Amino acid sequence: MSHAPSPCPICGKPASDAARPFCSPRCKQLDLGRWLGEGYVIPGPPLDAPRADNDDEDRTE
Repeated sequence: MSHAPSPCPICGKPASDAARPFCSPRCKQLDLGRWLGEGYVIPGPPLDAPRADNDDEDRTE
C-alpha cells in the first residue's frame, strides 16, 4: 500500500526518504536554525514566572 509523501514543513515540496520529514538537507538545516534562533516557541508560562507551589514558604530557618 503506497501513499503520497507528506509535504516538507518548510517549503511544501514532497518529503524525501533521506531527509524525512523534510525534502532536502537544506530544509532540515533551516528548521534547525529556526529552533536554535528561537523562531519556534513552545507555549507555556514564562520560565522566570513564580511557581504556584512555592516551597520556600514551607521552610523554617
